[in-house]
Amino acid sequence: DSFVAADEKCKKASTCYFADTELMAMLCCHDHVLWLVNMTFAGEKQHYTLTLIQHLFNHLPLDISMELLYDIGCQLEWSCQKWGFLLEAILSHLTFAIAVFHAYGHQWACHVIHHP
Repeated sequence: DSFVAADEKCKKASTCYFADTELMAMLCCHDHVLWLVNMTFAGEKQHYTLTLIQHLFNHLPLDISMELLYDIGCQLEWSCQKWGFLLEAILSHLTFAIAVFHAYGHQWACHVIHHP
């Protein structure tokens, strides 16, 4: 219940008046924008994040390792493993992490596993 960002039914913006409701960005560790995605559905859907990850790995060698810091990275990792959303070649080189300022929405075990 505490994951408002992960609740795909929770609409934070109206699609009645605007085609794009939000922007999602992928940043490097230096806070430079790599890519932006126009979110056309209200709510934070996983396919936007998966699209950014896939696009990133299309531009990188497959032997590189990456750490993804995402507020609901734990749930995204679980979805990828359960439903096979990303290729194993990508998942094996990707570590999911959550930032400490998202602690209120996670259980302590989640922070033990996903703390950067």
